[in-house]
Amino acid sequence: MFTGTGSSGLYKAPLSKSLMVVLSTLAFILTVLLQQYQQYFIYNLQAIKQDREIWRMISARIICLDLKDLFCSCLLIYNFRIFERRYGSRKFASFLLGSWVLSAVMDLLLVETLQHTLDMSAHILPSGFLGPVFALFVPFYFSIPSVQVMQILGRFSITNKTLVYIVGLQLLTSSTTTWILAFSGLLSGIVYHYNVLKVQQLLVVPKWVTRCASFALEPLFASADPTDEAPIGMGATLDIQRQQRMELLDQQIMLAQLNQNNRRHRPQGGLINWNRLFPPLRNRFLANDQQQASGPNRPSTAAPVSEEQVARLMEMGFSRVDAMEALRASNNDLNMATNFLLQH
Repeated sequence: MFTGTGSSGLYKAPLSKSLMVVLSTLAFILTVLLQQYQQYFIYNLQAIKQDREIWRMISARIICLDLKDLFCSCLLIYNFRIFERRYGSRKFASFLLGSWVLSAVMDLLLVETLQHTLDMSAHILPSGFLGPVFALFVPFYFSIPSVQVMQILGRFSITNKTLVYIVGLQLLTSSTTTWILAFSGLLSGIVYHYNVLKVQQLLVVPKWVTRCASFALEPLFASADPTDEAPIGMGATLDIQRQQRMELLDQQIMLAQLNQNNRRHRPQGGLINWNRLFPPLRNRFLANDQQQASGPNRPSTAAPVSEEQVARLMEMGFSRVDAMEALRASNNDLNMATNFLLQH
């Protein structure tokens, strides 16, 4: 259910990859090799307020001391890499920076409010990069449409977003005070998403920082370009065929976005230039269908587009023309068509 899994999963997402690698490495060093230094990375609000140990606001809110929380955070960052592909690394980094700063302030305000109104004291909170991770659920909820994958007992629907929410719930229930970080993270994500008080212009990563990070880190964390996969349908199961087609669509998406950024113009009428993107993919699908036909001379005809699936895509906000072309290009596969329209 995680979108876009596969060998090219971290392609065009160097920041997400670097976060996963750096956070995992630092957490492993502290929890296994340098346990005597863990005390400097405890998110102790009392020490911050009374002893003026402001540096804990940085160290304790980056490095995670609980490996279970680290694992869930990395899974969520891997899934949310779709926003880095959609917005670009600089805008994605600006969202993480903005939500990280806002959630730090809201942590203090929320703890003070609980202490004065409900007489609840919470001096130590879980460490880690949890505020921005919970904040990413805000654009995930508002901008990622739900697509039904299966039903359980004919009543409970499982969508492409269910597993992500389950991992978030696991992270939320990891300790008794994690809900404070979750609430402040969600609130900071809403503030940044709706640009309250112009925070998107105030909390933005400078261009020179982006250039320096790209020069220093991109050679280390950049993923290789996706390579051509094996032909689809040669004894593969339906799930494998669908996975291979998803990866092919990811490659088409990345190439299309690269060409558009270089040319810096959009097709006429604001529509997607399907004829430029999909002819090779369509020919490959038609050749597949022809191989699976009963007769060698039987003409291959494209499956008619389902009006029900077109209506479902239109309900998600896509135009009828783009919905029909995406379904034709993906052999009437709703999940593949939605994945392409969403990431494009």
